[in-house]
Amino acid sequence: MSGAPGGRRPTFPGLPGERVLEEAAGARQRRGSGGGSVPGTLLCTDRRLAFLPGQVRRERQEQTLGISAQPRRIPDSHPGSIPAPWRQNAPCSPRELLTAGRSGGQGDSWVQIHPHHPSRDSGHTLGQFPALPNLPQAAGSRGLLRSEDEVALPCIHKLVAASSFSKPKVLTAASTLKFIPEELAVFCRDFRMLHFYFPEDGLAPQAFRVANAIARAREAAAWLGDTAQGHAGWVLPPEEEEEEEDEEEEEGLSTTLLFESLWDWEKELQRLGAAGWRVSAVNERFDMAPSLPQYLWVPSGLLDHDLKRTFAHFQERRVPRLCWHHPGGGDLLRAAGFQPASEPGSEDVRCLETLLLGGRGPCVLADAAELPTLADIQLAHLRLRALCLPGAVAEEKWLSALEGTRWLEHVRTCLRKAVEVVSLLAGKRCSVVLQEPSDRDLNCLLASLVQLLGDPHARSLPGFQSLVQREWVAAGHPFPHRLGLLRRDSPREEAPVFLLFLDCTWQLLWQFPADFGFTEAFLLALHDSSFSPYFSTFRFSCQRQRRHSSTSQLPSQTYRPVGGWQDPVGRRRGPGACAFPPVWAWGRRYTRQQQQQFRNPAGPPGPAQPLAPGTPADLSGGPRPVLTLAKGSLCPHSLPWWNRPPLRPPHRLSPSSGTPGGLLGTGHPPPGLLLPCTAAPCIRLWHRCYLRGLPQEQQRGRLPPSLSGLAEELELLQDRLHAWNTRRPH
Repeated sequence: MSGAPGGRRPTFPGLPGERVLEEAAGARQRRGSGGGSVPGTLLCTDRRLAFLPGQVRRERQEQTLGISAQPRRIPDSHPGSIPAPWRQNAPCSPRELLTAGRSGGQGDSWVQIHPHHPSRDSGHTLGQFPALPNLPQAAGSRGLLRSEDEVALPCIHKLVAASSFSKPKVLTAASTLKFIPEELAVFCRDFRMLHFYFPEDGLAPQAFRVANAIARAREAAAWLGDTAQGHAGWVLPPEEEEEEEDEEEEEGLSTTLLFESLWDWEKELQRLGAAGWRVSAVNERFDMAPSLPQYLWVPSGLLDHDLKRTFAHFQERRVPRLCWHHPGGGDLLRAAGFQPASEPGSEDVRCLETLLLGGRGPCVLADAAELPTLADIQLAHLRLRALCLPGAVAEEKWLSALEGTRWLEHVRTCLRKAVEVVSLLAGKRCSVVLQEPSDRDLNCLLASLVQLLGDPHARSLPGFQSLVQREWVAAGHPFPHRLGLLRRDSPREEAPVFLLFLDCTWQLLWQFPADFGFTEAFLLALHDSSFSPYFSTFRFSCQRQRRHSSTSQLPSQTYRPVGGWQDPVGRRRGPGACAFPPVWAWGRRYTRQQQQQFRNPAGPPGPAQPLAPGTPADLSGGPRPVLTLAKGSLCPHSLPWWNRPPLRPPHRLSPSSGTPGGLLGTGHPPPGLLLPCTAAPCIRLWHRCYLRGLPQEQQRGRLPPSLSGLAEELELLQDRLHAWNTRRPH
């Protein structure tokens, strides 16, 4: 490695067991809409794609000597700065890059990219990786995905190579490449778009190798994810753990209930004050329902022996259980659909009615028929992602195209349904049972939104994290399938329901900013983390799969050209197993200063005021204690084992009317209850998330500028202004 004598070896923070496949020192990343670029090193590993910004030639000696050098921005007029096809006003637009190469032939080729696993690749081993440029490294770096310039391989949606002498080409593990790429475009599932290009100064072989390596590693990483059930984790020493956990990491996890132990369930049930309910360990071995958590909230009067009778009468054996208890007396339950061919006996009927009704007054069944289907959500998300690319449609047609995606319509529908349910719980003192055929998708979304609207604790940062853990992670939402982390999945199984929930949460945050303890930056960090399979939160489909993984912790490691992966004190890592950390370990990816931006300083200063009980109303419809909520109406409903018709016509409801005849039964909503506006003008596009792939938005980043960062930038500008004034001739 060239540079000043005695210069430090460069370090690259990496994941345990991560292997560097290829690198291109001297590559440049395009930043912003002005045609500028930043030099650095493009790395392709078997886990991710990373760009380490920094000067690699003249500035290398300055870095070695401790002199900070500002990255130079290359103007668009600089020869060789941006290849012609990707310059502004060029004939080849970014929209054309998406469709380029789909109809390309597979004839004679210069090189064939064959799919294979990185472990069988001829890439660099830990002790053979060549010296990298002397790039700066932030102190305390953990090595997990934390930078705007890093992307997990499963998060890559498309990889496009471009050259001045050839049409753009979409690269896959089975595609052919007939030219040396001058620029690479990485289209990410999280709406980011990364541009890298290679100047004509000897980078041609590196550009070709790194493009091939990314295409192969992306395919291999997706196939690896398909074995998530049996993956043992990463490399760790089996004999010892880290003596002291990082304070930043522990701070984010200490107040978050993971619902992996009996104590977590009992503690949350006590906080809810749900009298008449208990924690059941009937599914502790996952033998009653593999996709359900180990522990369930069930009526106190129902013994486990009787509870076992009810599992066979619900799809996927997902029985009704408590989700949330309103202080006014209403209970929120969730369950799968009834088995069509179920014929319960008299004893089973008694257990089923105890589980559903339990003497708690009227019971309202709210199914997911009015919510968008999984296919609708997937199609809307694909349309939205295509629309948010640069140059997708003409500017005057953009708003109509946004409406055509139907994404915002789905957001409105989910919020409106959640308002109806929470209004019933707050105003009528009835029990509401959320029913979905599988109980693993839209029930997760609806149950979470109802609690966000009705429970002030769920709107705090630790409360929201615990809510996601209980209603999504522990409840068995199939994250790998719905987020497309498994390549072998059928396209029909992919539907970003969790991302729809995050958008709904952002809508609430935008309408009620003072009622939430977290910020948009927190939601954006959670949104981006969901596409990374390196966290137990999103890697597995149910709690049973997570239980089969290892329980040891993932430490920080640093890669050095001499010595391989090492822990912070320089010890070599031996073989061993490691589980994946939860996503709530923010200290592994973000500094303490960045984590402070997750907390809303304008949020509630202390514990929120308890919810006031609503006015009870007669909704039973005579002797029929079961109703159904559909299209804003309550209709008497018969359970499958009943043979009695409904007695009276439906009762029309108006959740947001605020009149005594509405769901609330009072003139104003009780304290602590949020009733958002669901009219079309009130539902906005999540600008910071969906439009960050545009060149003019790429400089904003995930996190907003902090006060200290703005102060430092202001001080720097003042110093430069003072220096300019002193040099200016008088």
